[in-house]
Amino acid sequence: MTDPTPHTARSVSPATERDHGLRPNTVAVTAGRPRHVPDQPLNTPITMASTYVAAGDLEYGRYGNPTWDAFEEALGALEGGRALTFGSGMAAASLLLDLVGDGGTVIAPRHAYQGSLVALGDAEMRGRLRSTLVDISDTDAVIAAMTEDEDTALLWIESPTNPALEVADIPRLAAAARELGVRVVVDNTFATPLLQKPLELGADIVLHSATKYIAGHSDVLLGALVTDDDEIYGALKARRDMVGNSAGPFEVWLALRGLRTLPVRLERAQQNAQELARRLADHPAIEEVRYPGMGAILAPVLASADHADLLVRSTALWVHATSLGGVESTFERRRRWKTEASTIPEGLVRMSVGIEDVEDLWADLAQALDQLPR
Repeated sequence: MTDPTPHTARSVSPATERDHGLRPNTVAVTAGRPRHVPDQPLNTPITMASTYVAAGDLEYGRYGNPTWDAFEEALGALEGGRALTFGSGMAAASLLLDLVGDGGTVIAPRHAYQGSLVALGDAEMRGRLRSTLVDISDTDAVIAAMTEDEDTALLWIESPTNPALEVADIPRLAAAARELGVRVVVDNTFATPLLQKPLELGADIVLHSATKYIAGHSDVLLGALVTDDDEIYGALKARRDMVGNSAGPFEVWLALRGLRTLPVRLERAQQNAQELARRLADHPAIEEVRYPGMGAILAPVLASADHADLLVRSTALWVHATSLGGVESTFERRRRWKTEASTIPEGLVRMSVGIEDVEDLWADLAQALDQLPR
């Protein structure tokens, strides 16, 4: 990855002293808060400023913001690194591709978030880089792809993948990449740092669409990158400072507020998903249920696109919508998007399970499934 001349990075601690050694559920609540001083607010205030008094660390709004600092400290503490915020998940993903040297190869999952794959394809079409799409769950094939192309610069991992829910062997892939001098980024949007910590598994960078589980209420666009490598952090921050794909302080404040409840939201949603996966597997209208055993995304496969389309139009509680990770349950047939991989079944429905009562969720699904033609 190339390293543009960085603006002087503001010192950001990955965790406050009081959060050291605490468990993740506690860190989500405590990290990024002001010190316990009389009359100090419990929550970091929203700082609405485009410029600052000179001779300090901030100077200008593209370089930093106290509200960003709080969110970045909290997310960094959970992931075990230093975080940077961006205006959206795609802004963060695009910046990663910008830092791949001209002519470099990016190896990425054939099944992944469509925005990431479209951005990768666009960069390849413009001659900026090359891409190789792989089955990320086939570890030997991924390692072979890295080994065979000496220009491989970046291994892009999603685990679980979107929407196929395949699981990658991150430790083995990261170890192989390190031997080859290949950087590794893991999109951890589905798992969140509560279920998976890619930096501890050997990854160099973690990517989040914080729009999803981190913020958690379907009301924020936000992205983040996290790394425990100071050189990589400097390169990422320098690029963000230069191109200006930064986030508004109000959105970041909302995401931090959402992060405080991530443990309880995710616990409830995961419990619901596990129970729904079990019940869906027993329903005659369902041919297959894809669920990796963690998280709150599951993907039942119906007999046809028509059946899947009828399902998503026949519920009252489940919302037919794209995106995911909110407190409400949403679903969609993924092949309705022209850019979705042809290897995704026509009848696959990606479900983002929320925190509603599981019996209500099941009743709504069951009545819709029971209406499908046999």
